[in-house]
Amino acid sequence: MKKITKIYQALSDETRLRILNLLHEGELCVCHIMDVLETGQSKISRHLTYLKNAGLVHNRRNGLWVYYSLSKDKSYIPLLKCLKELRVSVRQLKNDSERMLKKKDEASLLGMTIDTKCCNTSKTEKNSRTECKC
Repeated sequence: MKKITKIYQALSDETRLRILNLLHEGELCVCHIMDVLETGQSKISRHLTYLKNAGLVHNRRNGLWVYYSLSKDKSYIPLLKCLKELRVSVRQLKNDSERMLKKKDEASLLGMTIDTKCCNTSKTEKNSRTECKC
């Protein structure tokens, strides 16, 4: 029962629903989600942690970047499929999906994937930290 409660609590937030919607497009770096939702890194990371703790998403680290994808657990498939079908009637979800696809298309036109367009490491002029280029 606790697992079910945790899942539905995770689904009860607009930002988390928008993140799950974006992850239907495939694995994404935190910076991709930040860019599409126009939300800061700490807020996105907090929501992704909530979704991960509920078992709805998985993550993997690649160097400095953390990539998230939808859970492969079969018990979540009906819930995630329902969310995907809501794109047709929920304007915000449709807009987010279209925006993500546009970003992928822009990267493709430049001969890149969205990862190479966004998650390159470079030194900033103000300091020598590595940052995402979204």
